Amino acid sequence: MTVTGGMRMRQFAETGVVAIDLANTWDAYLDDPERLPDVAALRRFRAELGEPEEAGGDLDAVRAVRGRLRAVLACDPPERTPALARWASELPIRVTVADSEGTPRARLTAPDGASVADRLAVRAVAELLDIAASGGWERLRLCAARPCQDAFVDRSRPGRRQFCSTRCANRAHATASRARRR
Repeated sequence: MTVTGGMRMRQFAETGVVAIDLANTWDAYLDDPERLPDVAALRRFRAELGEPEEAGGDLDAVRAVRGRLRAVLACDPPERTPALARWASELPIRVTVADSEGTPRARLTAPDGASVADRLAVRAVAELLDIAASGGWERLRLCAARPCQDAFVDRSRPGRRQFCSTRCANRAHATASRARRR
């Protein structure tokens, strides 16, 4: 977190995974849940995630990518794969082959000159495929605490984590405790 004017502000690159960090730019706990309210915030988001600097950027298009990404993540794992495939088929994806420790590896990239939104979308799709390949597809979840809907990968040993953070777990448990006392 960074501190600005005495207030703590969440960083955008909390995980360094565009698919998760972009999905989490909507925070229902905030008075104004939009964490990408303007082009300056989009510029900071891109900088934190190592995206190239450029003038402007289509904020509405990036928000639309976030919406599509959140829709894919909201699917149950069996439905998530076809949803991801449909989205990927609509994107301008280029496949390149890179050397990874002596082994060729396919990499998905956006073509030269692609918009910020398309670059972020292609990067998110590539990262989701990497998560799936590493066995994390079933552990990719949205937080069970309401109103939160942050995305996270459950890296706990038993694989039963339901909440994105301790904050959400505490709030959900407090709400359940109050409901039991009524």
